[in-house]
Amino acid sequence: MMIIMLGAPGTGKGTVASILSEKMGIPQISTGDIFRKHIKENTELGILAESYISKGQLVPDEVTIDLVKSRLEEPDAQKGAILDGFPRTVKQAEDLERILKEKQTKLDIVINLTTPEDEIIERIENRRVCPNCKANYNVKLSPPQREGICDKCGHELVKRKDDNAETIKSRLEIYFKQTSPLVDFYNKKGNLRTEEVSERINRFGKDVAEEIIKDVLK
Repeated sequence: MMIIMLGAPGTGKGTVASILSEKMGIPQISTGDIFRKHIKENTELGILAESYISKGQLVPDEVTIDLVKSRLEEPDAQKGAILDGFPRTVKQAEDLERILKEKQTKLDIVINLTTPEDEIIERIENRRVCPNCKANYNVKLSPPQREGICDKCGHELVKRKDDNAETIKSRLEIYFKQTSPLVDFYNKKGNLRTEEVSERINRFGKDVAEEIIKDVLK
């Protein structure tokens, strides 16, 4: 089962992908997480990636595509994967089609999450993540049981360096300019499903994930 998560930063892609991964037994592959790992380890790729990410810009296609291709070749991804944050451009989507064709597999479903922009900014500014198990929390909407501590593994939570209003607005501008055309790209292929994730209508990431699981696994 190959799934793509689309949606602007802060729409809940990570939350939904994490639940789907656990229920379906396939890995959640987040290019953002992989880049952050390299940044923390100060690798050559990490230094290159940070020069773009710190400014709210996208890492160049050729770097990202090679990274995803390599990740999909690992043993745990042979039965499928959930791509969280990739592809981000139509060019990346076309390259992904080529990669999947080489692997003799296909894309099953593209899940597009939407959220009002003002909610996105507030949600990201209040986001905290676990650098160990990648769990996501929101200090207002879904805080951990113990302040600053991950419920799942007990690790100290952190706020990402790029989770600030200025960078968020830049990331949203880039998303709507470069990534939103993917909605049309996959809609024409007939495998796009759009879901709204919003506290205003009481539809959170967990609720949406459970609905998707029922449909995908039935």
